Amino acid sequence: MAAQLVRADRLYGGVPYAYATVGRPGTVVFTAGACPLDEHGSVVGRGDLRLQARQVLANLTEALAAAGATLADVLKTTVYVASADRADLVTVWDVVSAAFGDHDAPSTLLGVATLGYDGQLVEVEAVALISDPAAAD
Repeated sequence: MAAQLVRADRLYGGVPYAYATVGRPGTVVFTAGACPLDEHGSVVGRGDLRLQARQVLANLTEALAAAGATLADVLKTTVYVASADRADLVTVWDVVSAAFGDHDAPSTLLGVATLGYDGQLVEVEAVALISDPAAAD
């Protein structure tokens, strides 16, 4: 694994993520925002934050795999939720956090007015680092 999570002893320790990530030399991977689309391009789980978040994480995992990376290689994520309700953000965060498990890389979680596809409520983009560039070939 190329990503080393960094804890900051002088910052609040109760947050559900690392404060920083250090990447050893390797290849940086930037993903597009993963959307809740199925293999036909249709939005999955209209109106269902959890279902959309699960589809987004599945799609993100596939995009990372195509680049030779896994969720464990992620340096940082940005999680977008089309909602002004904090409870909706927490609902999505719970799904994202469960998918990453112990690899609680730094992340930004924010509510936005709208996302790109009709009915889309969730989007996640990631930056990852792979140590073996040949893995992406």
